[in-house]
Amino acid sequence: MTTVSASTTPDVAPSRNVEHSMTIDWTDEATWAGTRAELRTSTGLHPGAYTDPEMFELEQARVFERAWVCVGIADEARVGRLLVRSLGSRSIVITRDDDGIVRGFLNSCRHRGTELAEADCDVAGTIRCPYHRWGYRLDGSLMSTPFFDDVPRQTFDRADFGLVPVRVETWGVLLFACLDADTPPLREWLGDLPERMAGYDLDEWRTRTTAELDIAANWKLISENFQEYYHLTWVHPELAKVSRVADHYRYQGPGAYCGQTTTPVSGDERDDWLALPAADGLDDSDAVSGRFVAIFPNVLLSVLPNHVWVMRLDPVAPGVTHETCTMLLPPSTGDVPDEAVAPTLDFWIDVNNEDIDIVQRSQRGLTRGAVPAGPLAPRFEEPLHRFQNLLADCMTRPTLAGMTMPPGDDVTDEAHRLGTAANPHPPAIDQELTA
Repeated sequence: MTTVSASTTPDVAPSRNVEHSMTIDWTDEATWAGTRAELRTSTGLHPGAYTDPEMFELEQARVFERAWVCVGIADEARVGRLLVRSLGSRSIVITRDDDGIVRGFLNSCRHRGTELAEADCDVAGTIRCPYHRWGYRLDGSLMSTPFFDDVPRQTFDRADFGLVPVRVETWGVLLFACLDADTPPLREWLGDLPERMAGYDLDEWRTRTTAELDIAANWKLISENFQEYYHLTWVHPELAKVSRVADHYRYQGPGAYCGQTTTPVSGDERDDWLALPAADGLDDSDAVSGRFVAIFPNVLLSVLPNHVWVMRLDPVAPGVTHETCTMLLPPSTGDVPDEAVAPTLDFWIDVNNEDIDIVQRSQRGLTRGAVPAGPLAPRFEEPLHRFQNLLADCMTRPTLAGMTMPPGDDVTDEAHRLGTAANPHPPAIDQELTA
């Protein structure tokens, strides 16, 4: 696996709003009136949603400590490897036990609460506290307590002091975690996405390249930029040659995600995305399309016929996001040399750099200008409306128990196409709905 290092230097001024955060109640439905309006009369988010420290802290608690959050790539979780991840203000550890089951736990020893690990590390078969060397099996059970029994306690059973479990699951190439037991199961959170993407057999794809960087923009701006193609012609002139505006269609059913597809992906003027061989067994639609899906809250998934590009967003501050980019290849590609991967990888890096520039400009404008939110463009920004309503749900609900996932598009109704023609190669799941 090749690792690519990248970094940017956040240069956004400290967050400040024209209106002080004390005037905004982010948990009040009235704050989200523009978001809750019907698409054609809706507005974007209040500028404070991207700059307000109070909003950031509430968001960490109400979104990242309650939702199903992407915390990595599925093949990172392997036997003997301990992953350390943050969910809001909380820290968890993740491993895969000898039976192949992925498990997660709070990053805290059951003796006196010491942090078990501060970064990803190898642990062989034992998770060991650095303080008093209590040892835990990969399934979280307590196995050793050095010298603890020198003076026996009247009541102490190791079975009662295993690590505190956290829900973790994998889907496709992604690893998810959730701190809140009341949140609906991951299968319900994802809705029809596993069925929609079943033809790719994503469980079998493996990491080829990773890169990490800090971006001077709020995490939502990065996700929203990915969700819409309104900016494509001007910000990405080269990308527009392989992912043409006219070839974009919505790609979303019920679930906590929003998406679009480019059908077909073009190789007429540039073939960077087509440099690698396609995965085996794709149907007529998957073989010619690029699927671009933002899974709420923090993962951006691009699935092409021959590779997958994942961007995981970890909020650091109102105006800073840590982004982890991963390129994965299907098993049918085999062990190809770096020079074969380079055209596709370089193209993604160029596109991502263009996006970084524009979202950092957005952050500066929202911070220094703080103008009232403007209208959303119905043809291009319906996914933003969907995403922002999911955010509003999390911010205003006292619990995510019983949370209703957004419905899917009505593919039988021309009005849902919002200015685009019918997809010439509709996904199999949509073909079934219109049959």
